[in-house]
Amino acid sequence: MQFDIELIQEVYASYAEKVEKSRQLLGRPMTLTEKILYAHLYNNEYPHKPFIRGIDYVNFSPDRVAMQDATAQMALLQFMIAGKDKVAVPSSVHCDHLIQADIDASNDIKKALVSNQEVYDFLKDVSNKYGIGFWKPGAGIIHQVVLENYAFPGGMMVGTDSHTPNAGGLGMIAIGVGGADAVDVMTGIPWELKMPKIIGVKLTGELNGWASPKDVILKLAGILTVKGGTNAIIEYFGEGAKNLSATGKATICNMGAEVGATTSLFAYDESMARYLKATGREQIAEMANKLSDYLEADKEVIDNPEKYYDRIIEINLSELEPYINGPFTPDAAHPISEFGRIVKENGYPQTMEVGLIGSCTNSSYQDLSRAASVARQASKKHLKAKAEFRINPGSEQVRYTAERDGLISNFESIGGIVMTNACGPCIGQWKRHTDDNQRANSIVTSFNRNFAKRADGNPNTHAFVASPEIVTALTIAGNLCFNPLTDTLINENGESVKLDMPEGEELPVKGFDVKDPGYIAPDKGLSSSDIIINPNSKRLQKLSPFAPFNPLNFERMPLLIKTSGKCTTDHISMAGPWLRFRGHLENISDNLLMGAVNAFNGKTNEVFNQLTNEYDTVSGTAKSYKMHGISSIVVAEENYGEGSSREHAALEPRFLGVKAVLCKSFARIHETNLKKQGMLALTFVNKDDYNKIKEKDILSVKGLESFAPDKNLTIEIIHPDGSLESFEASHTYNNLQIEWFKAGSALNYLANKK
Repeated sequence: MQFDIELIQEVYASYAEKVEKSRQLLGRPMTLTEKILYAHLYNNEYPHKPFIRGIDYVNFSPDRVAMQDATAQMALLQFMIAGKDKVAVPSSVHCDHLIQADIDASNDIKKALVSNQEVYDFLKDVSNKYGIGFWKPGAGIIHQVVLENYAFPGGMMVGTDSHTPNAGGLGMIAIGVGGADAVDVMTGIPWELKMPKIIGVKLTGELNGWASPKDVILKLAGILTVKGGTNAIIEYFGEGAKNLSATGKATICNMGAEVGATTSLFAYDESMARYLKATGREQIAEMANKLSDYLEADKEVIDNPEKYYDRIIEINLSELEPYINGPFTPDAAHPISEFGRIVKENGYPQTMEVGLIGSCTNSSYQDLSRAASVARQASKKHLKAKAEFRINPGSEQVRYTAERDGLISNFESIGGIVMTNACGPCIGQWKRHTDDNQRANSIVTSFNRNFAKRADGNPNTHAFVASPEIVTALTIAGNLCFNPLTDTLINENGESVKLDMPEGEELPVKGFDVKDPGYIAPDKGLSSSDIIINPNSKRLQKLSPFAPFNPLNFERMPLLIKTSGKCTTDHISMAGPWLRFRGHLENISDNLLMGAVNAFNGKTNEVFNQLTNEYDTVSGTAKSYKMHGISSIVVAEENYGEGSSREHAALEPRFLGVKAVLCKSFARIHETNLKKQGMLALTFVNKDDYNKIKEKDILSVKGLESFAPDKNLTIEIIHPDGSLESFEASHTYNNLQIEWFKAGSALNYLANKK
């Protein structure tokens, strides 16, 4: 199918002119990132001088919006109160997050259709009413479906999922956002983003042997760490980039979210043209070919990258070996030649219990074909998988084609079970069958994240991330210390055998095929029927506007929790079984910060309630304060809100009366989400001031009567003994964001301007 042809024609018709105008404004050659960003300025409003990277906020007009079913609920509930008859840009909803992986594809999809019927019906009806494309449960994982159908070189999109950058594999600036940001784009108002810095990653050489595109980003994660890409776009270039497939490029861009990058992208090249043609989009490839000079960085940039990028990193693909990252954080990068030693030195459980391949990061046809080649040769060499083996294809098109070409039977021949075309274990939707959900164990996945508890709820599951082919090899061995590049295995006949290097097809030789891709187009006339939400529903709840700013709410706030160590959006608002409440703010708020570690007792979901002088859950304590009209505050360490784009991590504390979050640093998406919901997001000017805050403290924010950009606020602490301390806190609010704050939320501000 070819979607958005008229839109893409419109974008391309003026693209060259906009780039030339931007080049004149900058007075120098341009990176690809700059070309796309400046070509998407809101209402073509060019500034008098170039925007300053990392400082200036800029208004953009993205071309489209994509939403997965878990985040789409809240995004569409917000859109419904925006007063619009139709979305302003092409938009789509993808039902991929709510399907729990349990038995197999057939059984799991049947169960999901029953258990999630209310939510699916709501999403389908809202999509039909407002002109949004709807992808049914089982159609595929949002980012693979977007890559196959919507992504196009030089375009710009936002998506309510942090791995939206997957579309960078087709040369698109695709940015993960919260639902409120998506509402901005769907209503047609300016979408604001701080002009990002640009990290240039030069790729040389060519992958060989067991090395794969996944290993590029696994290595880069070790270089940049989980926050090294914050407020930056990663732009890949060099001859090595041209040697990668489009889906390989997408894998690299997808996992750029794990280093905090705003997004990642590659320049348009022949591999992208091949993929566009293979997925039925010849017309788009032809249009892109005519603009190819504008869909890549200028030659002067490539020749002298240090003059145009804020940082340069070089990776030689010819020398790259497979990586295995983890556990508990995706930036713990280990080349496979050292991994066995690291496992033993750190006492990680050496037995590998489950191998999981798929997810939005690695579920393309090429991914499955390379992994299947390992399974196929293992079967011929009389080897079976010693660990449990689960496979999640990326889309129905990929699954159907893979089954036709025998890849599915290759997996099944060594004991693999194919699950639904959905996220499943990657986002905690996995009913893992185990006798002890607290037992230390190891799993290896081709996913993107490996935070504690994320996959199966077990804090002692050591989850490692690798390429699909390495996952398959380790699954066959059942041993983390097995290195398929050098080691042998004993087969069923007692023989010592060695696995050969994986092989695979970039694209299916016979072409892609599918009977039912799972797409439902909205009625052209649009539905006039009202969207009815049962007031007694446990899954869906209409939203009420948050109260506007009241300075008294920021006085004498008890500390709700001071978190210690990593505090991701998974810690703030867990997924897994809680996904079913994503459309019901009151119910899902019961999971508030339940995974965060209390700095004072080292426990999770146990904080001191200053009203009762007893310990309670975080949400229970917050509700207690709210019931008595008392605001509260959260204090945290570095990169607070790392991970998913889920705005529930901002909505829940807002709903339960938390007025401010004070931390050492924020992850980009989460900081924006807090601002959108009228929260006060502050950072320590002196990070050591974190240590001044004690468990029973009362905190006040001073200076809000003159809240202004670049003007620090003061935090005043009252300790239990009555002594006072104070220190400065900084913020990144601009004038518009301060107006959101004063109105109570960005949506309130928008409603007030009508």
